[in-house]
Amino acid sequence: MAILEHTLGIMIHPDREWRAIRSERHSFIQVFVSHVPILALIPVISSFIGVSQVGWSFGDGTATKLTPISALSLCAITYFALLAGVYILGEFINWMAATYGVRDDAEKRHYEGTALAVYVTIPIFLAGIIQLYPSIYLNALALCIAGAYSVYLIYEGIPILMNIPKERAFMYATSVVTVALVIAVVVRVGSVLLWSLAVSPIYIDA
Repeated sequence: MAILEHTLGIMIHPDREWRAIRSERHSFIQVFVSHVPILALIPVISSFIGVSQVGWSFGDGTATKLTPISALSLCAITYFALLAGVYILGEFINWMAATYGVRDDAEKRHYEGTALAVYVTIPIFLAGIIQLYPSIYLNALALCIAGAYSVYLIYEGIPILMNIPKERAFMYATSVVTVALVIAVVVRVGSVLLWSLAVSPIYIDA
């Protein structure tokens, strides 16, 4: 139940949850494997249902869907891209830790960097359920709200999780947000490009 406890806690009372996360004695691999592969299924499965069963429409109101096989290939690529994105973000956070004066030992810093990457992406993963209805505007709104809360979690979490002064944590958090935005764009655009070029989408007009 640890995954559910931290997932709900980081959304409801983040300050208390960051302190609990810091006090845990896990490896970076443990915190990654126990959360990300499961949470990343939320937007992936929702997207599969949305684009293959519900469909999206433009000006004329005609619904467009992907075939199940085509949708499955897109979701598979997206799933592994999400896993890679969170892992890489955690590695960047760990790499920057010493620069911003995090004094914990290397193993502890690695855990903290990965934990930060894992838990700040929870709102985005949870918001992925909105992709059951693939509306561009609705999905963009949900992503903006979730992204804003994730940014808040970064600024709130770094001074607690990394145990550094707030003024130094602010610069650290700003660097993390910048890296996270770049990774998010690469994951999103890269997944679609790879799918389009390597697999070729197959559409069904309903």
